[in-house]
Amino acid sequence: MPSNPDQYACECPQYSRPNNSILDSSSDASQTQADDEPCTTPLPKLQLFIIIFIQIAEPVISTVIYPFVNDLVRGLGITNGDEKKTGYYVGLVESIFYAGEALTVLQWGRASDKIGRRKILLGGMLGLSLAMLGFSLSNRYWILILNRCAQGAFNGNIGVTKSVMAEITDPTNVAQAFSFLPVAWSIGSTLGPFIGGTFTAPATRWPSVFGNIQFVKDYPYFLPCLVATLFPLSAFILAFVGLKETLPAAVERQNQVDALRAISEANAASPSPCPLSTTPLLADSSSSSTFFQDYGATGTTFARPPGTGVPSTPIKKTFPDTTPPPLLRILLIPRVLISITNFAFLAFLDQSLLVLLPLIYSTPMHLGGLGLPPSTIGNILGVWGVINGSVQIFCFAWVRMRLGHRACYMLGIGGLGACFALFPVLATLAQWDGGTVGVWVWCGIVLQLSAYMFSYMSYACMFMYIAAAAPSRSSLGATNGLAQLTASSVRALAPSTASSLFSFSLELAVGNGRFIGGYLVYIVLCTISAIALWWSCRLPETLERGHRREVPGDTAVE
Repeated sequence: MPSNPDQYACECPQYSRPNNSILDSSSDASQTQADDEPCTTPLPKLQLFIIIFIQIAEPVISTVIYPFVNDLVRGLGITNGDEKKTGYYVGLVESIFYAGEALTVLQWGRASDKIGRRKILLGGMLGLSLAMLGFSLSNRYWILILNRCAQGAFNGNIGVTKSVMAEITDPTNVAQAFSFLPVAWSIGSTLGPFIGGTFTAPATRWPSVFGNIQFVKDYPYFLPCLVATLFPLSAFILAFVGLKETLPAAVERQNQVDALRAISEANAASPSPCPLSTTPLLADSSSSSTFFQDYGATGTTFARPPGTGVPSTPIKKTFPDTTPPPLLRILLIPRVLISITNFAFLAFLDQSLLVLLPLIYSTPMHLGGLGLPPSTIGNILGVWGVINGSVQIFCFAWVRMRLGHRACYMLGIGGLGACFALFPVLATLAQWDGGTVGVWVWCGIVLQLSAYMFSYMSYACMFMYIAAAAPSRSSLGATNGLAQLTASSVRALAPSTASSLFSFSLELAVGNGRFIGGYLVYIVLCTISAIALWWSCRLPETLERGHRREVPGDTAVE
């Protein structure tokens, strides 16, 4: 965003200043409705690009292991050769990532409300890079779990990116900005599986290049993890160089520091610096007072040389630097809870599907899977990710405009339910094709992944719902932190639940008949999808219903 708000008066007459949050959209909506052709504020392209790049790091790190995690767990010998138990141990590896995220995400959000967004994002990206490298060198199952948990803990600051997104936009461009978030996830979930499937076991795939390197033979999953590490590491460097602070209190503090530094340099360069006056602070204003008070973000009182209008040296502080972070109870209001619980349903179903896709695709056909190798799974998910990203960029705004905000969200929930229902159909088609992945199976995969695309539109809608539901601007970071905490908690539960249900279904299928036991996991997840679809009816039909006018100093009014 430009540093001078007044410049918007020329670009957008109906906006005399840009809003830093979509919380003011109710008042701005009424203003723009009065104009036939409302002006859209240009997006801050560089800042938006950095935030999107940071957002990409999460899906890359979380999904890069999916093509090879099943083989990795089997290779550690933890299953003792029993294929039906693979799902239990794989689920724990995938769940612990989001468990670590859930334990830290709210603290990251509240800390960003206190010390600023930029520092939190930088620390998370650097820690995520180190944790990913540790994961690639793990040769014991418990070490694997610890490093995966560390990845989630450092990734807990991902909710802060939503706060930054809301602070660099206003009601005229917030939908456009938030539509890039599912695109970022789509890009990351494209690159992650592609990297994991392409660079796994390089000594076997490219013996002429890596065949004589013993380290690569001992750690066949190091190369894909190393390539994935380049994303958070690059995000750290890019953010360190170009990301600006967006927390209003932190910006004010930095402005004060810059002003004092400039004044100090000017005084040092002056041939005859003026000593500070000792005139009382409450001197008569009609007299030629040598003092004035600047009550900015820091509440510092300054002295100035006689006859000048520039403060020179800080005297004292009269009140605290920043507004304290909001209490958790302030966030426990209906519109916040409804949005967050819907987000929880979406995250649970999406994560369950994301875990089941590579698990079922790699499971042998006689156990209800498709028997595909990791490279093929990585290519499937990679190609789908490219197509999905294009669909989100070019179709999301149109679909949202035609269907409405809530209906667009509900479409994604329905698509997830359809994806779960198609898994047994794929297994049946594979059996009809004589135990091979034929044309009809590929058509079923295309249909399944096409339905999956709509869930990414639901994410864009939900991000805007949550940002609009924040009680006040000062609680935006805490609101996004609470939402991310909830989503991370259910994502920690989803992988182990879905994969364990799949393994349990296989065990039931052997003992009690294929139809009842073998499809238990799909019955459960389709039922949860139906409940999520019903609960989404509690969301407001349009985004504006969840908005409220920002009142200065108000942090708790419903």
